[in-house]
Amino acid sequence: MKIAVVGTGALGGWYAAMLAQAGNEVHCIARSDHEVITRRGLVIKRQGQERIVQVASAQPDARAVGPCELVVVTTKSTSNAILPELLRPLVGPATLVLTLQNGMGNVEVISQVLSFDRIVAGLCFVCINRTAPAYIDVTLAGYVRMAAARGAINPAVDTCVRTFVAASIDAAAEVSLEAVLWKKLCWNIPFNGLSIAAGAITTDLILADPALKARVRLLMEEVRAASIARGCGFDEAHIQRQFDVTVGMGPYRPSSLIDFVEGRDVEVEGIWGEPLRRGLAAGAEMPAIKQLITDIRTKLAQRGR
Repeated sequence: MKIAVVGTGALGGWYAAMLAQAGNEVHCIARSDHEVITRRGLVIKRQGQERIVQVASAQPDARAVGPCELVVVTTKSTSNAILPELLRPLVGPATLVLTLQNGMGNVEVISQVLSFDRIVAGLCFVCINRTAPAYIDVTLAGYVRMAAARGAINPAVDTCVRTFVAASIDAAAEVSLEAVLWKKLCWNIPFNGLSIAAGAITTDLILADPALKARVRLLMEEVRAASIARGCGFDEAHIQRQFDVTVGMGPYRPSSLIDFVEGRDVEVEGIWGEPLRRGLAAGAEMPAIKQLITDIRTKLAQRGR
């Protein structure tokens, strides 16, 4: 397939490399790393081993690539205001778009460019960092769960899952997009949030502090209550799995912490704001998440002072 990966950071770099190694024609849309990718390729470090993966091209402008069969979006949701304009040169009559972005509200933005039946959302349960330009450090390859932007599993979902599986990526289809979104938020809301609110700390330090660990569980319980109120709840075992997998990550820096430390915009609306609005609208009580958002905004206001 001719595939464009929009936003070749940690997540985009990893999947671009895997899809390219599987024989696809992969084009990276990368504002900051395109020259390095063109000159050297993507460096993937996994289990202590490095390999260099070449892609078809790396471009700062999507117009140089043109319409693709599949567009994989891995940009931060903070860029969603310009995302439709970025996608338009890549979209043809039969193009599918797979968004692997964090949080809620992304498919609605992409629907400005093409119909919902051609949009697929994937949630990535991984531990991957970009530690230097076009250098991707994979601690946990994890898995991807994909769902239709609206409705049940459809041919677009099947195509995306099949393409990823053929690239040796653990991918599977889910019946409900909102259900898998809440499952991912069960980790993202507490760990991305507290890594900032508790003073720019890694996940191992959050778990090592009894008060913060208790706050993690409280936040997860509120996410679960909101998912139940929305009619797509997950079980208590999923909460425990989030603790178990985080222990194995070691001193991990969540993506929002990296954005915070490096002075970039943080995905406040996608990861915390929109889920809070949806949960409250369904009748869930979410005081801990409200407080977390306040704490994050306070830290953002203080940043750089």
